[in-house]
Amino acid sequence: MTGSLKARILEDVKDAMRAREKARLAILRMVTAAIKQREVDRRTASLDDASVVAVLEKMLKQRRESANQYESAGRDDLATAEREEIAVIETYMPRALDPAEIEAMIAAAVEEAAAATMKDMGRVMGLLKPRMQGRADMGAVSAAVRARLSG
Repeated sequence: MTGSLKARILEDVKDAMRAREKARLAILRMVTAAIKQREVDRRTASLDDASVVAVLEKMLKQRRESANQYESAGRDDLATAEREEIAVIETYMPRALDPAEIEAMIAAAVEEAAAATMKDMGRVMGLLKPRMQGRADMGAVSAAVRARLSG
């Protein structure tokens, strides 16, 4: 177990078992299963923290979409369950960047990539993604980079 985030999650599974927190335990087991599945898919012994964050991001995105669909269908009970899962998973995500930090990182990446036009967007996003993974909505970052490069 090289990833400290993975180790923390596994330790929290044990703590939830000891405390008999059934709902939290079920969510944490779902998280560990998703991590294990990614390890099997990649044929690796253990994921690093960045890969674990990517798994958690994917889980959060799925749950947010499901919660929104359940709410629009009038199934507040299911939406509430999804929101509870989101709350537990979010505790393992890195600290979110504030808008000023995001803007500063975009400016630095544009300068570092010597980007001037939309053709350079891929290079800028390639620099930003590993730095912001799990800490910012990459869709919003992409839109901000696009706006910056288009004029």
